[in-house]
Amino acid sequence: MPRKRRVGVAVADARHKTVSVRVERTVRHPLYKKIMRRRKRYLAHDELNDCRNGDRVVIEECRPLSKRKSWRVVEILERREVAEIQPQEIGAPSLEAAASTGDAGAAAGNEGSE
Repeated sequence: MPRKRRVGVAVADARHKTVSVRVERTVRHPLYKKIMRRRKRYLAHDELNDCRNGDRVVIEECRPLSKRKSWRVVEILERREVAEIQPQEIGAPSLEAAASTGDAGAAAGNEGSE
C-alpha cells in the first residue's frame, strides 16, 4: 500500500528538525451541500531544517518518530516570498533620525523623566 502524501503550508518552524504543516481540504456538507474548508495541522520531520514559515511543502506518512510526529517533509514546492523593503521606503522614521532630533527616548519606547 502506498504511503499517504499531503500538500500543505508550513506554519511553525521553531522546533529543531520539526515543522508544523497546515493541510487544507474541502468537504461538502451532507445535508446543506455547502462546500467547507477543513484544516488540520501535522508535525513533520525536516531532516535538513530547511523549511521556513509560509513554504508550500509535500509531506509523506512514515513510521512514528515521536508521540505526535508520523510525517516527514518530502520536498519544498515553493518558498514564501519575503519583501526586500527598507523602513525609509514606506515612510517609517529610522532610529538614527529620531536620535538626531533629540527624541531618542520616544523611539526606544521609554517615557520622559519627571
